Amino acid sequence: MTETSFLFAPAGLLTVSLVAGLFGLLFGSFLNVVIHRLPKMMQRESDNYVASESGQPLPHTERYNLTLPRSACPQCSHQITALENIPVLSYLFLRGRCSQCKTPISARYPLIELLTGLLSAGVVWRFDSGWMGLSCLLFLYALIALTFIDLDTQLLPDDITLPLLWLGLLLNVNQMFVPLQEAVLGAAAGYLALWSIYWLFKLATGKEGMGYGDFKLLAALGAWMGWTMLPAIILLSSLVGAVVGISLIVFRRHGRNQPIPFGPYLAVAGLLAMMHGQQVTAMMRQLFG
Repeated sequence: MTETSFLFAPAGLLTVSLVAGLFGLLFGSFLNVVIHRLPKMMQRESDNYVASESGQPLPHTERYNLTLPRSACPQCSHQITALENIPVLSYLFLRGRCSQCKTPISARYPLIELLTGLLSAGVVWRFDSGWMGLSCLLFLYALIALTFIDLDTQLLPDDITLPLLWLGLLLNVNQMFVPLQEAVLGAAAGYLALWSIYWLFKLATGKEGMGYGDFKLLAALGAWMGWTMLPAIILLSSLVGAVVGISLIVFRRHGRNQPIPFGPYLAVAGLLAMMHGQQVTAMMRQLFG
């Protein structure tokens, strides 16, 4: 273990990774709440703002945030108990159904918990349990939340992208990942790269090819990993996005004019670049010379 592994210094790296995996399962349960509620919180805030500007009564007055009201079955309003909220195990014990009305529960909830747990273990195995490892866990959790929110709503909330960007810059003040100059250039170049593509595409076609949230997410990735990693991230995300997009059109009859969120591909490429930056760069060089 490295000298920065202060959280579980007596334990071996495997033990630390397993502990991180268990914590990831728990945090994955919280991410499910963020993914479900944050877009609704944004919509409610927008609705209230429009109503207040027009002098109308506020449509949403009850408290609604990441903690209130308590999670409940959308069909019968049965409040989820602590035992029913144990990551993965509760889903298996309940056989994927509400304990009261037997309405099926989406399998995505335990899958996100499992994904978060496995990736948390992988991050700590790669970076250990020091400040770098803890920082990368925050990076991972932000990308997971952004990925599924974008898949659901085609939104990348500023409440996640902007703190992620600033955190990357702050961590690189002491060159945790890259020198601060590279991080600042990465943030600026990441934003401007997709901003330029957006306007070129709009001028050529009259259509919007992506959202501003994509600009901010790539800026955040640049703030964490520096401008030198941006070409690999852009190429990898575009390659994966093209393959998935063509597959959806061919096999699922996804309409050509139906938008496909780009944020998940940026998130996957960003995580791969963080975990295996040198290998990703080498692969891109082989593919594109």
